[in-house]
Amino acid sequence: MSWANESNIEEFILLGFSDQPWLEFPLFVIFMISYIMTIFGNLTIILVSRLDPKLHTPMYFFLTNLSLLDLCYTTCTVPQMLVNLCSVRKVISYGGCVAQLFMFLALGATECVLLAVMSFDRFVAICRPLHYSVIMHQKLCLQLAAASWIIGFGNSVWLTILTLQLPLCGHYVIDHFLCEVPALLKLSCVDTTANEAELFFVSVLFHLLPLTLILVSYAFIAQAVLKIQSADGRQKAFGTCGSHLIVVSLFYGTAISMYLQTPPSNSKDRGKMVSLFYGIIAPMLNPLIYTLRNKEVKEALKRLIARVFLIKK
Repeated sequence: MSWANESNIEEFILLGFSDQPWLEFPLFVIFMISYIMTIFGNLTIILVSRLDPKLHTPMYFFLTNLSLLDLCYTTCTVPQMLVNLCSVRKVISYGGCVAQLFMFLALGATECVLLAVMSFDRFVAICRPLHYSVIMHQKLCLQLAAASWIIGFGNSVWLTILTLQLPLCGHYVIDHFLCEVPALLKLSCVDTTANEAELFFVSVLFHLLPLTLILVSYAFIAQAVLKIQSADGRQKAFGTCGSHLIVVSLFYGTAISMYLQTPPSNSKDRGKMVSLFYGIIAPMLNPLIYTLRNKEVKEALKRLIARVFLIKK
């Protein structure tokens, strides 16, 4: 019986790391701290980018979208994980599982496209500096950002429907800490080869294709930067591009290892650890990477803090 027709499904058991109970309290502390830092860091990026007129540029517009995406990304998974780490019954409701599956797929695909869009913005800024304001006008930026979200959520609708149509065997135990496609496929009592092939195709489409475009963009960027005569100009270009490359490496490296590589049978926790990294750790690190390595963001943050203190006085 498929998920859509199953009237008895009220909740799923999320095993998480319940086979290693000694890990649960340390993980709760780590996830709580990471979540707080993610919320604070990404909200700071959004506020600084919106409130400082000097950051009203395409690059920071896309960075604001990335921060908003990371906020949603962690919020759709971490609160449920924290509850389950403190509970004896580690469950998620049927509706909660479907919502989590949909949002995790949607936001992950959106980030894949958005990171490629951000690399295009850097390509135009460095390789076509005289035409940058003409090419990256406000309307195009809005269209590119909207396209990233629409493509990501459209992909999620398709994959979620395909997953929910699978018949279940009656054991509603998910060997994961969230409702993710690879873990859910294991609940089906039929051959899931077709679903795995579709998932692999989507992974190639949303991981390898954008990553290839990013690498091609940065090949041209590196070529252009090496031609810059000024040492300060080269340093500034490498600074803004370096932050984006680090974020790209963190996200794509872990996501590709999860979806485009068959894990060995003796590493059942591997998928959990990879999901933890790109679902929790990477969104926490992104604002740190952009603020610590970006002089403009640090200066804008100082101006915002100074304004807040002046208002209080």
